[in-house]
Amino acid sequence: MSLRVIFMGSPAFAVPSLRALHAAGHEITAVYTQPPRPKGRGQQVQPTDVQLAAENLGLGDRVRCPARLRDEALDELLATPCDVICVVAYGLLLPKALVDSRVCLNVHPSALPRWRGAAPLQWTLLSGDKTSELCVMRLDEGMDTGPVYCRIPLTVEENDTYGQLHDRAAAMGASALVDVVARLSELTPLPQNSEGATHARKLTKDDARLDLSRSALEIHNTIRALTPSPHAFLEHEGVRIKVRGSRLGEGRIERFVGASLSCSDDEVWVAEALRPGEGWRDAAEVLG
Repeated sequence: MSLRVIFMGSPAFAVPSLRALHAAGHEITAVYTQPPRPKGRGQQVQPTDVQLAAENLGLGDRVRCPARLRDEALDELLATPCDVICVVAYGLLLPKALVDSRVCLNVHPSALPRWRGAAPLQWTLLSGDKTSELCVMRLDEGMDTGPVYCRIPLTVEENDTYGQLHDRAAAMGASALVDVVARLSELTPLPQNSEGATHARKLTKDDARLDLSRSALEIHNTIRALTPSPHAFLEHEGVRIKVRGSRLGEGRIERFVGASLSCSDDEVWVAEALRPGEGWRDAAEVLG
């Protein structure tokens, strides 16, 4: 059965869900996304990935980019016809008036209540979690505290980067969201047990700095959690060097190109390194 859907999302993670809902035949009555902002080295103002995807689907006239959901923007949203609101990495908390009056679904890539918040995949990797989940939940007033409709296991491999885990979770989330929307009238969401809840705050530059007095596993997890962006870095001969492509322990790999980093308990090998103003090169050439 086709439903009227308001979609709310911003980054690349949300694009597969928008496309999947559209392909499933649901009527997308509005697409809410963050306003265009400066991006990249040139700081040119660019629309979000979701806005670009919506335009490619012929939904450009339904795109809305309010900086805040209040006053006229909230009134317009509440007046838009819909059967369900689907939220995927939108970037704004929804106001109480909205979550109380509409069914608002949210795709969240963590084993809730673990890693509630803005950066669940990065914290899954930083913490060395070997398993996770993809959840579709109903939003309430809290930060990822609502009841959960479905949980899908998400395996985390030892050398997964954020980029790899991101793409797998985005595809899984799109499929799960379409399934929940199709069976919405049949499903009853289960409340979360908030015991043991953890918060996945946004990462800062300090999180990207490699402290080689820490364990090899912690260094490896930091590198992969920050790949492909913004990349972990270390100070080498007074220069900030970004690194990527890490593996644990010299004894566990063969013919691995790169350089080793001596940590508190073992070595981490990194494949490539980047000096400011240069391109990526074999880490052995950069770090000597």
